[in-house]
Amino acid sequence: MNKRRSLRRLAVFAVVLGLGVCVLPAHGAEGKLAHMVFFTLKDKSNGAKEKLVSSCRKYLADHEGVLHFSVGTIAEDVKEPVSDRDFDVALHLIFRDKEAGANYLKSDRHQQFVEANKETFAKVRVFDSYLAAP
Repeated sequence: MNKRRSLRRLAVFAVVLGLGVCVLPAHGAEGKLAHMVFFTLKDKSNGAKEKLVSSCRKYLADHEGVLHFSVGTIAEDVKEPVSDRDFDVALHLIFRDKEAGANYLKSDRHQQFVEANKETFAKVRVFDSYLAAP
């Protein structure tokens, strides 16, 4: 009887595991990729921040495979205890998939952006994540 119960449990586990594999979204080529970039500038002036925002719009908007593009400056009036305040400009991109993100990174326009702005950066932090299915 114990052997039969064990086999039944194993069968149920196999079914649950099989369903889990079918239901969970695949990461990589089939999942949306969020690409968040936080720039800390050497020059903290509003003019320098706006210049980088304009450059992001010029070089980084409207790439193939981009589902969402936004860029902006730090919210100076939002100061929560857990907030990371070590940036000046934030760039947010959501790509259709990993391949679209890779194509963006090696595109001429992305390379031009880096070349045009790299001397202004004190630090650049990039956070990439796959978005969970709704």
